[in-house]
Amino acid sequence: MESIDKFDLAILNELQVDGRITNADLAQRVGLSAAPCWRRVRALEENGFIKGYHAEIDRRKIGLGVLAFVRLDTDRATGDATRKLEETIRQMPEVISCHYISGTGMFELQVVAEDLDGFSRFALNSLMHLPNVKDLHTSFSLGEVKASRALPLGHLRGK
Repeated sequence: MESIDKFDLAILNELQVDGRITNADLAQRVGLSAAPCWRRVRALEENGFIKGYHAEIDRRKIGLGVLAFVRLDTDRATGDATRKLEETIRQMPEVISCHYISGTGMFELQVVAEDLDGFSRFALNSLMHLPNVKDLHTSFSLGEVKASRALPLGHLRGK
């Protein structure tokens, strides 16, 4: 499966809206019968277009009221030091996202915490002690305008 057609695109759109939709309902929404729809979903999974299915949990409802964006500056960007830093970050459940970035800094982290005191403890006890970290720059979310995991798929139309 090198490319996707209009049915695959419709399946991806529907699954982003509701990952728990039944195959029968999905097939009806995308205009296929159940068996071909199921085969297409499996092909999309096997070819890596669909990476998994997840429950979206409201972080505030579970007591994680703080969302911080932390830019990490490193001393040097050697392969071994960077790999060690990456592995340490992967093991931190408070870090929900980590990206290499351009411009100032090397990594941008999204970090959740119960409150500002909890974030401060995490920053001082964990982030500041990460291998090869020179400096931290933190910004706090004051409110979410949009928080969606759904990806835009319009550019795939007509391919």
